[in-house]
Amino acid sequence: MKLHELSPVEGSKKRGRRVGRGPGSGWGKTSARGQKGQKSRSGGGIRPGFEGGQMPLQRRVPKRGFNNIFAKDVVAINLSVLNRKFNDGDTVDIEALKAAGVVKNGFDAVKVLGNGTIEKKLTVKVSAFSESAKAAIEAAGGKAEVI
Repeated sequence: MKLHELSPVEGSKKRGRRVGRGPGSGWGKTSARGQKGQKSRSGGGIRPGFEGGQMPLQRRVPKRGFNNIFAKDVVAINLSVLNRKFNDGDTVDIEALKAAGVVKNGFDAVKVLGNGTIEKKLTVKVSAFSESAKAAIEAAGGKAEVI
């Protein structure tokens, strides 16, 4: 099959209505726009959601939830990720996590959680640790330092 042999499916292409082409067409004179009014003018019409001056639905419905502007964006990392991405004896800090592709930019803090196991002796320097993560790191012979 070649490009010049392609054609649309039968019935999928419908010609548009040609309005304003005389009374014999059935769409002459006002071109199916009716008489006067905003919707009969060129460029006329109303924006989506406009309800004729009545308070629109998106403004009548109350906002839901609470958006805390002081919230800190904390990135959670599990022990299994540290075990997989780093070698024995490495120092794991925020720069090392970024270099390894574990975290990206745009966060306020990094917290290590205790999901998974760790067999490597790592020195981990991040913002926070869960109790189980700190215990697991120290049990493996590493250090858990809060910065």
